[in-house]
Amino acid sequence: MKRGLFTIIGVTAGAVGAVALAPVALTMAGFTSAGIAAGSLGASMMSSAAIANGGGVAAGSLVALLQSAGAAGLSAGATAAVASVGGAAGAVIGGAVDLFSRSRSPPSLEEEDDVNEEEEEPEIIFLESKDLVPK
Repeated sequence: MKRGLFTIIGVTAGAVGAVALAPVALTMAGFTSAGIAAGSLGASMMSSAAIANGGGVAAGSLVALLQSAGAAGLSAGATAAVASVGGAAGAVIGGAVDLFSRSRSPPSLEEEDDVNEEEEEPEIIFLESKDLVPK
């Protein structure tokens, strides 16, 4: 198998998977299209933010951004950011699989040729001075 293939697959799967699962994760955290679900992680975050800000949630805060994404979906910038993080995570996992598969599998024909070329070094014979004296 070609080197780096699992890394490429990991980046692609990570980016696509992160973008596809982000709305699911937001809903599970309580940031829904109908508002923040009672008793959810989102409600707890909103309560903490309101206490910290004297009774209101500041515009542009994490809670406000997550609720906006949960209600209207991810913006283009947020989609790019989520895809980047997912792609990076996929690259790490794919790179680890590439590394593991190279160490466990026998070398391909191309790799064997490279190894054989590297191993062919000229033989150096060291003669002692007594071998140089004519008999």
